[in-house]
Amino acid sequence: MAFLNSIASWLMKKRMHQIELFMKYPHDVQDEWMQNLISSAKDTEFGKHHNFRSIKNYHQFKQQIPLQDYESLKPLIERTRRGEQNLLWHSDIKWFAKSSGTTDKSKFIPVSTEFLDGCHFNGGRDMITFQCVNNPDTKLFTGKNLALGGSFKTDDFGDYKSYHGDVSAIIIQNLPKWAEYFREPNVNIALMDNWEDKLEQMANSMANENVTSLAGVPSWMLVLIKRILEIKKADTLKEVWPNLEVYFHGGVSFTPYRELFDKLFNDNTVAFMQLYSASEGFFGIQDEKHSNEMLLMLDYGIYYEFIPVSELGKDDPRTYNLSEIQKDKDYAMLISTNAGLWRYKIGDTIRFTSLLPYRFIITGRTKQFINAFGEELMIHNAELALKTACEKTRAHIVDYTVAPVFMNENKGAHEWLIEFEYEPNNYDFFRSVLDDTLKQINSDYEAKRFNNYILHLPIIRIMPKGTFYRWLKANNKLGGQYKVPRLSNDRKILEEIYSYAKN
Repeated sequence: MAFLNSIASWLMKKRMHQIELFMKYPHDVQDEWMQNLISSAKDTEFGKHHNFRSIKNYHQFKQQIPLQDYESLKPLIERTRRGEQNLLWHSDIKWFAKSSGTTDKSKFIPVSTEFLDGCHFNGGRDMITFQCVNNPDTKLFTGKNLALGGSFKTDDFGDYKSYHGDVSAIIIQNLPKWAEYFREPNVNIALMDNWEDKLEQMANSMANENVTSLAGVPSWMLVLIKRILEIKKADTLKEVWPNLEVYFHGGVSFTPYRELFDKLFNDNTVAFMQLYSASEGFFGIQDEKHSNEMLLMLDYGIYYEFIPVSELGKDDPRTYNLSEIQKDKDYAMLISTNAGLWRYKIGDTIRFTSLLPYRFIITGRTKQFINAFGEELMIHNAELALKTACEKTRAHIVDYTVAPVFMNENKGAHEWLIEFEYEPNNYDFFRSVLDDTLKQINSDYEAKRFNNYILHLPIIRIMPKGTFYRWLKANNKLGGQYKVPRLSNDRKILEEIYSYAKN
């Protein structure tokens, strides 16, 4: 295994030359991808309709292709699912990543062969590349990667079949043999549809393996880890997997979970590496050891554009390509991909912390914020305030959601439903720190809180353990990429979750 580890590590590190090229020439690489995408799709139905053949530069690109969301592309996607091809992309598409949205409406994101190979597989390769580069003595390939995945299903449209499921399941089902060799558990377990049965079988099958890396959404990885510790009668993962090197995480913010993972791992040599991977694509990887910023991956078959948050909601918002964006400003991200998404609004907001190379942090969702009273509370505000309150009261959070409480026409408060792993040693102090931190980092919130004129102190409701899990289970959202909505402008989700605290 030592020889295999050396060869595999060397091969991974060779990729750094290409990464350094797009870091040095980001605009050239992006311009090349725009031209490549346009050329490849010029004879598709979408390409003909928008006269792709005449597009020579970015100005023409954004003049001729309107901004898209799922609803605008849905008719073409649905026709593709039923067997029509050459509509959004020139090659045949049979796989569709089912979005884990917070509404009942499902989104089916097309996944072409080019996109699977050039984006998702390359993202998996590059996260390992950075781990090898940052840890020259890595033993990553002497053991197995435990990857948490979802499941997929076959859609039978008479004489035509297509497939949909969690993007992680699509990746696992189509992995190249070299990657499959290092992944566990067995595909038959990894792709099981029943999450609770899968969890139990994964825990039992992996408890005695030599696991050197983990990959998956923190909330669900936490559930699996706790079950494995129960099986092994162990207190920490170091006792179970002494050779564990890295945990690749994404899907939700790691901030509320970090201290809990530190406690369960009890090993400061294990690296936590953040990924920005979604149904729509693999966009960023934390490339430096001691920073939570991620490098924007520019050679994955994606052309990036950005809308300033101040422009959101306008009929004709301004859009910028990579060469035009500014540091320390929030942008909603647009993508055009080699799977047929064109100028597609994915719903995330990011902020660039560096422009050479392009590194960024995720700041929220365009539809997940609270602005019921003009406070403009974003997810990154909530995460930082929670982190500070937990640190000062020795608390650890499992899950939470927030919504406004309307007391009269222009007054109210924020109601927080929080499930703790370890509860605060002083609840009043926890609430006070949460509120004070929000005031310090959000001037709009601070203004609305002044003298309780508009916003009153936050209302904190402690949820019994298992509340959020029961809500997810009842809504068929266990496992995979599913997650609890954090911030809402109405009370629908909060009221639903609260009802499960009483069951």
